Amino acid sequence: MTSQVFYRKWRPSTFAEVVGQEPVTRTLRNALIEERLAHAYLFCGPRGTGKTSTARILAKAVNCLGPTVDREPCNTCSTCQAISEGRALDLIEIDAASNRGIDEIRDLREKVNYAPNEMRYKVYIIDEVHMLTEPAFNALLKTLEEPPRHTIFILATTEVHKIPATILSRCQRFDFRRLPLGAATDRLRHICAEEGIEAEVEALNLIARSATGSLRDAENLLQQLHS
Repeated sequence: MTSQVFYRKWRPSTFAEVVGQEPVTRTLRNALIEERLAHAYLFCGPRGTGKTSTARILAKAVNCLGPTVDREPCNTCSTCQAISEGRALDLIEIDAASNRGIDEIRDLREKVNYAPNEMRYKVYIIDEVHMLTEPAFNALLKTLEEPPRHTIFILATTEVHKIPATILSRCQRFDFRRLPLGAATDRLRHICAEEGIEAEVEALNLIARSATGSLRDAENLLQQLHS
């Protein structure tokens, strides 16, 4: 068994690989095909349902040098590889749980006007955005009101009720759902087959059920039980 954490090793790299969120991925892909990009997206839903992974796939898709006909990222061009390997200068990921103050958002506002270094769009992914302070939200709002053309914001939250209405109104919202039991079990079966793990379907059902709709938790539990 690989020493790499399962949920990272098996993280989806295309919209088609995102499990259980077809309404979200279908809408995003259609928007890309029709070139109807929003400047700000809000991904809401329980933890472990694919919000951050989908945000990274979207960052690839808007910047991919050789997208497929249905606007999936190719995952082979220099831009896709840079994002996959975490070295893309124009993809900025911020954890609002530990960078929640106005100083961090002011720093973002100063840098957001600079043109991208290499990619077509500079993409900001702000995870757990509900953790921002009120002054930080107000500063972010000013950027969302007049966003630079070359910038896309993807905000992610598990607690959408804590997001100010002024922020909500400026984002295109997508709701991620807890994974159905069957979808989670199927994904675990696929991982077991690829990893050479022998497991009964009923055991995988129990793992999926205990994860309560979080694929990341299910993958972590599978790895813990196998190690």
